[in-house]
Amino acid sequence: MKTNYKQKIFLYFFVIFTAFAAGIFFVGQLREKKHKTEVLEEKLDVYANIIDAVISQQSGKPVPDSLLELFPENIRLTLIDSQGQVLYDNAVSETAVMENHAGRPEIIMAGKTGKGSNIRVSASNEKKYLYYAKHFDNYYVRVALPYDINVRDFLKPDNLFLYYIIVLFAGMLILINLVAGRLGKSIKQLRDFALFMDSSEKSVSDSQFPKDELGEISSKIMENYHQLKESKKEIALEREKLLQHVHTSEEGLCFFSADRSVEFYNGLFIQYLSVITDLANSDPATLFTDVSFEKIKSFLSNRETREHYFETQIDRQGKSFAVRVNVFDDKSFEIIINDITKQEKTRRLKQEMTGNITHELRTPVTGIRGCLETILEHNLDSKKRDYFIKSAYNQVLSLSELIRDMSLITKMEKAPQSFKSEEVVIVKLLENLKNDMEIPLQDKNIRMHWDIAGDAVVKGNENLLYSIFRNLTDNVIRYAGTDIDIHICKYNEDKNFYYFSYSDNGAGISGEQHLNRIFERFYRINEGRTRDTGGSGLGLSIVKNAVAFHKGTIVAKNRAGGGLEFLFKLHKTMNYE
Repeated sequence: MKTNYKQKIFLYFFVIFTAFAAGIFFVGQLREKKHKTEVLEEKLDVYANIIDAVISQQSGKPVPDSLLELFPENIRLTLIDSQGQVLYDNAVSETAVMENHAGRPEIIMAGKTGKGSNIRVSASNEKKYLYYAKHFDNYYVRVALPYDINVRDFLKPDNLFLYYIIVLFAGMLILINLVAGRLGKSIKQLRDFALFMDSSEKSVSDSQFPKDELGEISSKIMENYHQLKESKKEIALEREKLLQHVHTSEEGLCFFSADRSVEFYNGLFIQYLSVITDLANSDPATLFTDVSFEKIKSFLSNRETREHYFETQIDRQGKSFAVRVNVFDDKSFEIIINDITKQEKTRRLKQEMTGNITHELRTPVTGIRGCLETILEHNLDSKKRDYFIKSAYNQVLSLSELIRDMSLITKMEKAPQSFKSEEVVIVKLLENLKNDMEIPLQDKNIRMHWDIAGDAVVKGNENLLYSIFRNLTDNVIRYAGTDIDIHICKYNEDKNFYYFSYSDNGAGISGEQHLNRIFERFYRINEGRTRDTGGSGLGLSIVKNAVAFHKGTIVAKNRAGGGLEFLFKLHKTMNYE
């Protein structure tokens, strides 16, 4: 059976105190016995001195029987010369046959110190005696008492001391039990706290420890535990946040130890790694064997101690990936993979757009400059002068149109909340458009038709909705040819959207590869097309952005019977204020 701390303390003190009490008891017993023995030996010493005095008065004559009558009847008297021969013994009649007593313990001790004693069995009559011998000038006087029950009782220690020891021992056991209980209580509380601190079965948060050093230590341990528990909770919470962030991150993350073993990674890292390595593998360590990551391996193998960061770009499968390495102080590291295909495409588009804007601005600016220089440097008649002024004015109009269209696109992208939202009747909007463009439509013999119910109402921005149909119509006027029919219809409707078709039976677009790009800014199917027919080159880009502004999408396709068709949808009710 397992003993508790209180029982152990009690057992330890019990053993120690028992040994201590037993030692005191036995030492006391020995001292008392020694004291009583000394008292008895003093009495025997008196007998020896009396005998010596009598012998000295009788000039060495044997001890008279009258003297023996003065002593106890059971006393044994022996005279022994200096060589150990027995001269007289009242217990043995024939002393001549007795062996030499020089080797008796009491005689040896008396020869050295003057007197000696011993308890042993007599070789002469095989009785046990308490012998006492005293050395005089040339002989020994030995007095002995039978070691019978009387002598044993006399030498036996008093039991009062034993009773005192027993009572004291019992009292000390009670005290030890109280002390052990006090110490054991603190230890038990501390043990219970250690055993149940993480268990819901028992609460030890309100444990009251005694007001002593052990209690202070226990209270401090409990306080530190609660602080540690709270810190652990906070760390666990932060870890969960970090893991959630890593798993939902749009970056592929993988953490490696200093020996390049995988510690943690998210699914996006494996997805990007599979694209780069052309292997559907769930082991992130495969990157150390793929040639695409040669620069990463070289950096990790040859980096200087102060270098903790490295970045490179990998292009694979038509995608671009930015790969970064962060090395930590313990030489573990993380590898981050980002899909920057969209950013790269945006960067290239911005470069192209910048070039296109520069190109589009250069043409009208160069024309204006040329006209003005001609007017200033040459003496022209009024007719030619008016011609160059008109040419410069037309170039200014083209430049203003380009700036206006660019501003409109930027405003839709950057500040959509600045556009007013209102209910727009599509049929009424088309009627206004047809009236506004009556002259250019008649010049190209272009006819507009629509099949849209009068209850088709979109809550959006009227100017942007107008620009959708206006720019599509401008596109037909510029590129479709002459004698053209435009047909606009609402071919579908659901809870949230109207679905429109805008088509013509004109020239269409040769080469389907152009259909996905005609909505790009300044995109030209052939060089000079925009400048030859007028316009800013941003009309269809405005259409796409205006449709997207109304939460819709638009696609273009060539019609089977010739011409071009645009299919787009517009959200019925949108509030942008």
